Amino acid sequence: MILHFEGVTYHYPGIENPALDNLDLTIHPGESVLVAGASGSGKSTFCRACIGLVPHFHQGRLTGKILVDGLDTAKHPVHELFRHAGLVFQNPDAQLFNQTVEAELVYGLESLGLESSEIEKRLAWASRLTELDSLMGRSPHTLSGGEKQRVALGAILTLRPRLLILDEPFTHLDPEATEMLRKILRSLNSEGITIIIVEHRLHEIIHDVNRIIIFNRGRSVAEGPPHQVLSGDISGYGLNLPPLLRLFRDFGLKTTVFDVEEAIDELKAQNLLTPFHHHLMKQSPNSFGSRTETTQPVVEVEDLWFNYNGTPLLCGINMKLQKGESVALLGRNGAGKTTLIKYLNGLLKPQKGLVRIFGSDSRKKLTPELSRHVSLAWQNPNDQIFRPTVREEVLTGPKIFNSYDSHWCDELFKRFGLIPFLDRSPFALSEGQKKRVSFASALSVKPDLIVLDEPTAGQDEPYRRELTSYLHQFREEGQTIIFVTHDLEFAAEHADRWLILSDGKIIADGSPDTLMTEANAMAKAGLRPTQRFQLIQAIKRLEENKN
Repeated sequence: MILHFEGVTYHYPGIENPALDNLDLTIHPGESVLVAGASGSGKSTFCRACIGLVPHFHQGRLTGKILVDGLDTAKHPVHELFRHAGLVFQNPDAQLFNQTVEAELVYGLESLGLESSEIEKRLAWASRLTELDSLMGRSPHTLSGGEKQRVALGAILTLRPRLLILDEPFTHLDPEATEMLRKILRSLNSEGITIIIVEHRLHEIIHDVNRIIIFNRGRSVAEGPPHQVLSGDISGYGLNLPPLLRLFRDFGLKTTVFDVEEAIDELKAQNLLTPFHHHLMKQSPNSFGSRTETTQPVVEVEDLWFNYNGTPLLCGINMKLQKGESVALLGRNGAGKTTLIKYLNGLLKPQKGLVRIFGSDSRKKLTPELSRHVSLAWQNPNDQIFRPTVREEVLTGPKIFNSYDSHWCDELFKRFGLIPFLDRSPFALSEGQKKRVSFASALSVKPDLIVLDEPTAGQDEPYRRELTSYLHQFREEGQTIIFVTHDLEFAAEHADRWLILSDGKIIADGSPDTLMTEANAMAKAGLRPTQRFQLIQAIKRLEENKN
């Protein structure tokens, strides 16, 4: 065995409820394992325990035994364990601190005192595998999210660990970067490296693992081959089921399917192609339809340009947002999406071009003036939270703007599961829980324009349901929503309009179903149609061929 947990219970300092509760599990050499579960179920704590950060760094109370490659983590410090097991954190920025990519990759090797020839050999292997050769002289902090992820992975791989753990690796990756990471992990696994992946987006990795372990309240509650585990009763564990599996369950089919081919074969076998197609067409993913234009758009952007160190990131952007719209901003990492939304609450002011928010030139408004009506929830909640407790974090905006509504804020606390954490530091929460805090903070002032950057990143199914409920409520009340996302399944369900960016330009603007038929625009932006859309198209082709 490469990893063994025996009766492991762990309490963070000052926290009564255990993060891990009598956990027993064993991982064997060469396995590829997916760990899933709701936010706060103990997944990230499990990752930290695998490399000795729990308890050596986080302190707290640990009982039971953890063996990593035969080493007892209680008896071996972290610097001894990292030769055997490496962890790529959910937020790669948390482990990147050198001036260049090359320095990042060799830092661990130099700290081990290896010969220069061995360092060069390992550096060449890791950089080739992670396709970082062209980035070696760049600062890690100037890279896209996908590139940072590969740098963090490369730095771990140079140490040649036998066990590799990745915590939410697909959270901020576009489809192309996701496929590249999957390819890298398959290659590593084929070389005998054991892979453990913690992930909410099950469909991104389900085909590449031979075992799933489901966590609930610090325990392993189900494990086995993917089809077997996801065929069982797992409804109470907060999982984001693969989209096609969810569609089958909604239709009343118990068969477990993960891809379009499996779904088609099963529907054919049960003679259900036509009924299922009718069901999909009736169950439109977006129940709002298109909004009629008003005389005064909420947002008007005209010929907006932005350069960073001489590199154009936005190139002549023109767009309008109407009252009550829900718009998804899509494209590759680095396409300019996050830069664009910073203009919507005045964080950036146009140097070339014009941005009007509620009819006013954003250059003539201070950011605090706009913030009363425009709320932005960041992609990385660590960039946004700053107060000592969750309660103070969420209530700061309403109290500054004299818009405090105790009933509304209490509802936010309840529906986002924040009541147990109100007196805790938001920095002590899991990444998923921090995201909920930042979103509750954004909503607490009841803004007219809601701007969300990767709202579903790192989130479990209960959070997605609450988020969906709020988005529907806001739309009904006439508020406007724009969100940046790589989660096209979510974008297809909850946006009536897509704006697709590529190289700083809007290359397509229209309804989700319309744009998913535009193969050139989708390919140019590195996007792929949703599984639901692919299934509908596959059924249509089969029915046309029959006729």
